[in-house]
Amino acid sequence: MTGLPVGAAVRVRAPASSANLGPGFDSIGLALGVWDELDFLVTAEPGLRIEVEGSGASGVPRDASHLVYRSFARGLAEQGAPAPDGLLLRTRNRVPHGRGMGSSATAIVAGVAAAYGLVAWSRGAARGETGVSGPGTDVVIDLAAVNDLASELEGHPDNASATVHGGMTLSWSDDSTGRTVTAALPLHPELTAVVFVPEATLATHTARALLPEHVPLREAAANSARAALLVEAATRRPELLVPATRDWLHQEARRPSYAASMALVDRLRAQGHAAAISGAGPSVLVLTTLERAGSVLAGEGWDRLVPGIPSTGVRVRVLDPGESPDAG
Repeated sequence: MTGLPVGAAVRVRAPASSANLGPGFDSIGLALGVWDELDFLVTAEPGLRIEVEGSGASGVPRDASHLVYRSFARGLAEQGAPAPDGLLLRTRNRVPHGRGMGSSATAIVAGVAAAYGLVAWSRGAARGETGVSGPGTDVVIDLAAVNDLASELEGHPDNASATVHGGMTLSWSDDSTGRTVTAALPLHPELTAVVFVPEATLATHTARALLPEHVPLREAAANSARAALLVEAATRRPELLVPATRDWLHQEARRPSYAASMALVDRLRAQGHAAAISGAGPSVLVLTTLERAGSVLAGEGWDRLVPGIPSTGVRVRVLDPGESPDAG
């Protein structure tokens, strides 16, 4: 296809996520109601301009190595569309970086979704479909394609799929195509999440480096049983959440990298709460019911969030002219 037209502009909102939830390593994810918001505008002025607000603003690059832009460019390439000569990218980061709340997946999904959204908008505008592609309207995008590519770029589908679809997701690789396939789980109406976020950060690659290459068969069998139980607990029987969030694959192996977080997990579980490390840590996630959420406390040193579990994930909307910065 031809390039994106100057003035094409979309706003993307993408939620945070928690992954693993105990035994669902690299396969089960949960969307959290903390949202990054990003604007993409194709400009007449050549070059890439990136403006960043919020979490990580002082540490992220402002060039083509930026994770959102790299994901955006890859999403365009997958559709046969060239990257625009001029682009303004504005990000407002509310998902904490390096805390196990899926900030990298949020960035990747946002970039890929923007690429699919802008291509869809451009094709609709070229056909004169103003009713479905005018300012302020949502752009219908191929969520399955976004999910598959974002999971590939992220390296595993748990966080990415939850950010794409919202709710709780269970993902696997198709045996014949290798593409990521995701099932959205119908959550129990009383299920909610409490997240405890520390000041400390932990890079995902550091946490993954501590994982063992081999797991004893007995532990693998125990973990698979609890992963299956997690689906039952989250969808129909929340009274089973504590046993359903027991893990054998990753948390103990990574205990030295987030000792304070594991101490909190131990303390909360002893109190009867379904606590687990959120993603690669060091945040702690508790799956609970609306009735019990108020009793889930951590003490000083933790930022307590009750973000809710959004039922929908990434959204792409055509920017109104008044919202768009000057196209140059």
